[in-house]
Amino acid sequence: MSTDTLIAIIVPIAVILILVAAGLWIAMRRRRLQERFGPEYDRTVQSGESRLSAERELRSREQRHRDLDIRELPAEARDRYSADWKGVEERFVDQPSQSVDDADRLVTRLMSDRGYPTEGYEQQLRDLSVEHGRTLEHYRAAHEVGIRNQSGRATTEELRGAMVHYRALFQELLSDTGNPPHRHRHTRHDAA
Repeated sequence: MSTDTLIAIIVPIAVILILVAAGLWIAMRRRRLQERFGPEYDRTVQSGESRLSAERELRSREQRHRDLDIRELPAEARDRYSADWKGVEERFVDQPSQSVDDADRLVTRLMSDRGYPTEGYEQQLRDLSVEHGRTLEHYRAAHEVGIRNQSGRATTEELRGAMVHYRALFQELLSDTGNPPHRHRHTRHDAA
């Protein structure tokens, strides 16, 4: 067999193998993003220009998240937050509108204490999506009611629903259950 014949056989096979490997790599990366972001993956793909640009956006969220100092709360802080949440829920009967505002502030404070930046709602969503993508719809729903509440247009039933939605994110942030088990966690060890 001549050298030209060998090259004519080997080069196409090598190209096919490279293309198959690239396709498998892309499929594995896509599956990892889908598993990590859950419903947020689909939402980002639907709202983006293309699947590739959406996946690029999700990877940039992961990079930003890696640079954050996300930490677990000490037991005392979790207990204090639990007590604060219980107080917010107890006040709901007499002050539903105020309780929803308080729930929003408490969730934001908890995010901050965990190390999430709280500079704006859209950025909060992007930062939370990395580890809490399955809970973001709760946060979005609660936030929408909160906006309606500020203009006095939210019904008591909507406010009740907002409390349920805020509670879902609050409990996940408090218990740290949104963290993928393979994710390295940053922790801050307090001397006291």
